[in-house]
Amino acid sequence: MRVIGGEFRSRRLKSVPGLDTRPTPDRLRETLFDILMDRIEGCVFVDAYAGTGAVGIEALSRGARRVVFLERSRHAAGVIRENLRSLGAGEDRAVVVVGKAAALLRRFEADIVFLDPPYDSAQEYDAAFEALAGACCRLVIAQHSTRLALKDRYGRLSRYRTVRQGDNSLSFYAEAEADARQADAPTS
Repeated sequence: MRVIGGEFRSRRLKSVPGLDTRPTPDRLRETLFDILMDRIEGCVFVDAYAGTGAVGIEALSRGARRVVFLERSRHAAGVIRENLRSLGAGEDRAVVVVGKAAALLRRFEADIVFLDPPYDSAQEYDAAFEALAGACCRLVIAQHSTRLALKDRYGRLSRYRTVRQGDNSLSFYAEAEADARQADAPTS
């Protein structure tokens, strides 16, 4: 697995051995960051259920000011730390927190939150969105199986876009008020 673009482009990343961690496919990661291109620079990005950390590292590589990795597995968190060390990304730009992502999400303010729970844990999506209900974030992206029907709305967050690639989908959510403000903003 490699970083696709930005500062760390083409750098190889270690992955977590075994079948418990499902890395985001390169093509889907590339699509995600093509969509987020104008929003990444200078943002605070949370990679929840981080696994290998590839998505958060990609955000860091493309100019995120700070990335917070939330991962339950100590082993996977260790692999993320090794990857960050090998890239020279210090704690001023990246922090790895071990624990249940849904419980930790309330502790961090972020511009963008990326959720990628295990596909067979539908209740994790509900728990994560519930945790984000009172949090301050402009954009939430959930990676999920195309077979899993996520809700169109979780509290103040409304889905405004879905991208499908094979069995993988990305659902994009934003606060309904923020969407209305963007729609009302004058264009130049």
